[in-house]
Amino acid sequence: MISIDLMHEHNHKIAEHSKVLSVLIRNRELCDTQVMCDIFFSYVAAVNEHLKNEEKNIYQPMLIHSDQSIKNTATQFMSGSMEIKRVIKQYTKKWCSRNKLQIKNHDQFIQDTEEIFEFVWNRIIDESEYLYPAFKIATQQKQAA
Repeated sequence: MISIDLMHEHNHKIAEHSKVLSVLIRNRELCDTQVMCDIFFSYVAAVNEHLKNEEKNIYQPMLIHSDQSIKNTATQFMSGSMEIKRVIKQYTKKWCSRNKLQIKNHDQFIQDTEEIFEFVWNRIIDESEYLYPAFKIATQQKQAA
């Protein structure tokens, strides 16, 4: 089972990537560099890996818990994960080709990217405030039984 501390570390890494990228994307020339692409695709991979770890380690004990509110929390976050994956897939389809950024409209790219960052950041906050506390309750009660 994965620790909540490790999940927080994942979130911290994702947040760091988005903060660095938020600065870099403003410079149009930097958007075409390999370094920018590497950081960008590292961000996408970190988000996907984080969601995969949640699916693998967090939801199951919550879904079998007797408290319906804990089950509901897991279900809501699972639905949110699917939405994040869908949005990122749509975003990368629009702005990426063969692991390269394809930016035709820089202003629109900045806007779309900032929206993705905000969407993921809101998810990180919600995980800390709702998902992880519910997971702790579900696993502590399971261990006590």
